[in-house]
Amino acid sequence: MSVQVAVIGAGPYGLATAAHLRASGVDHRVFGEPLSFWQRHMPKGMRLRSAWEASHIDDPGGRLSLDRFVEAEGPIAKPVPLEDFIRYGAWFERNAVPDVDRRLVERVERNGSGFRLHVAGGESIDAERVVVAGGIAPFARRPALFEGLPPELVSHSSDLTDPSRFAGAKVLVVGSGQSALESTALLHEAGADVELVARAPLVHFLRGAPLRRRLGPLRPLFYPSTDVGPPGLNLIAGSPTLFRLVPSRLAEPLAYRCIRPAGSGWLVERLEGVPLQLARTVVSAAADGDRVRIELDDGSTRTVDHVLLATGYRVDIDKYPFLSRELLQDVARIDGYPRLGPGFESSVRGLHFVGATAAVSFGPVMRFVSGTRFAGPWLARHVRQAR
Repeated sequence: MSVQVAVIGAGPYGLATAAHLRASGVDHRVFGEPLSFWQRHMPKGMRLRSAWEASHIDDPGGRLSLDRFVEAEGPIAKPVPLEDFIRYGAWFERNAVPDVDRRLVERVERNGSGFRLHVAGGESIDAERVVVAGGIAPFARRPALFEGLPPELVSHSSDLTDPSRFAGAKVLVVGSGQSALESTALLHEAGADVELVARAPLVHFLRGAPLRRRLGPLRPLFYPSTDVGPPGLNLIAGSPTLFRLVPSRLAEPLAYRCIRPAGSGWLVERLEGVPLQLARTVVSAAADGDRVRIELDDGSTRTVDHVLLATGYRVDIDKYPFLSRELLQDVARIDGYPRLGPGFESSVRGLHFVGATAAVSFGPVMRFVSGTRFAGPWLARHVRQAR
C-alpha cells in the first residue's frame, strides 16, 4: 500500500495538517489516536490557558472553529475546560478527518526516495512524504535528581490525570509554570495537603484579560489572536515569518520571554492558602519507606507521600521511538530540534515536523494550538507545489 503523505499523530497539529492536505487534494493518511495526549496526559478539571481565539484548530475557511462547534453542539465555558476541548477535537475530526487510522506507527525508515512505515499489526505502507506530528509526550523532563525513584513516589505532571487519587496525601509539586500552578490548585481542591517548591524568586501570573477587554477594537494591535507573549514581542512570536528574520542570538531569549513559566490570572484565588516555597531548589530526594524525603537548599526537609514534577518538556527528536536511527542521523538539529525550512521540511527531503518540534525554526507559537493556522496551510501548499 502507498500514499503520498503519511501524517504521524492526530493531535491538533496532525488534524489541522490533514484538513489542509485534504482540501488541497493531496493523497494522505493520518495515523494515531485523536487527541491522545490531551486524554491521557492532562488532569481532570484542567482548563486551557490560551484565550478562546487562540484555541481553534485550523481548517480551510475556518469552518470548524470553536465558535462553529458551540453553534453545533451548545455552549461551553471560558476558559475552555479540558473535557470540552477534547469533545471539540472529536467533532473536528469527524468533520475534517473522518478516516483517521488509529493504529500505532512502530517504525519509519527510508525506502528508496521515500519512506516505509511499519504499522502495528504487521502492515507496511510506503509514503513519498512523512509529517511528524507526534506531540511532546516523549519529551517530559525529569531532573536527574529523581532518577531511580519509583513512579509511585515521583511522577511527571503529564502523568497526573486524576488529582482525586491524592486526596488526603501530602504532595510536593516542583515547578512554577502553568502546569505546576494548575496541578497544585487541582490537588488542593481534591483534598491533598500540597506544597509547591520553585527555584523562581516569584510566580508570574498573566493578568492581561481586563486590559484586553477595555481595548475593544484596538485589541488586535496589542494582543494578536495567537496569544503568545507580552505586547510588542507577541507580534513577532505570533508570526513565524517575522520570527525567522530574528538573528539567532536574539531568537532564543525572545522565545523564552514569550513562554517563560507563568500561570493564568484565574489561578490566583484558587491557590490561596497553599504554601509556595519560592527561590528554593530540591538538593536531595530519597525513598523513605513508602514516602519520599526531600531536602531543600535552605537545609529544610520534609517527608511527603508523592512528588509531582511539573518541570516541563525538553524536545529531543531522538526520543521519538518510531523514527529509525538511520533516518535520525541525517536530520540536522539545533539542540534536539530539527532544523526546518520551507513547508516545515527537515534536512531529509520529504520528512516534515510540525508542533513543538518546529519551535526553534518557526517560533514559540508552534508550542500552542494557535500555531496550527500556520503549519497546516503552509505545509499543504509546499507539498502541492512540490508535486
